[in-house]
Amino acid sequence: MLIALTGGIGSGKSTVASRWVALGGTEIDADVLARQVVEPGTAGLAAVVKTFGTEVLNEDSSLNRAQLAKIAFSSEENRTVLQGILHPLIQARAKKLISEIEGLIIYTIPLLVETKSPLTFDRIVTVSAPEAVRIERLINNRGMTEEDSLSRIRAQATDAQREALADTVIDSDCTLVELQSRADNVFASFNI
Repeated sequence: MLIALTGGIGSGKSTVASRWVALGGTEIDADVLARQVVEPGTAGLAAVVKTFGTEVLNEDSSLNRAQLAKIAFSSEENRTVLQGILHPLIQARAKKLISEIEGLIIYTIPLLVETKSPLTFDRIVTVSAPEAVRIERLINNRGMTEEDSLSRIRAQATDAQREALADTVIDSDCTLVELQSRADNVFASFNI
């Protein structure tokens, strides 16, 4: 069974995914794949450098994520170009991994709406929280500024857009214990 787990930055996706892994699922995280496809020596990193220049590299020739993020989030055009490079590579890697795993697979894909993933999911679950809650989480848990938090949130699809695709919505504007309980209830509905 292939489950798409989506939600905006700071929504609580990672908490839900961790809970489902603890209950027996296997997670494939698109954010992890995104880092893998731009490791030194990969075609992905070469394409990023060709497009955005060597200023996106650290001294050791690894990707300077902060610099790339600064460039990517500076304009819609830059973000679209970057996504055009990375998303096909991420999707190819995800397909390969999915083909190798049996049982319940949780594909955590924050940009499901934006990427129009060609994968066919048995269920799509989105995790949603009000913008103010997400900003607070990003400031407290990731050390982001309010401005950076807003920039990232607004660069992604809205909760309404994700909810329109979803079979199930998990409201994460609650305590951690409540969110885990909600995640457990949705997991139980998978009938595996």
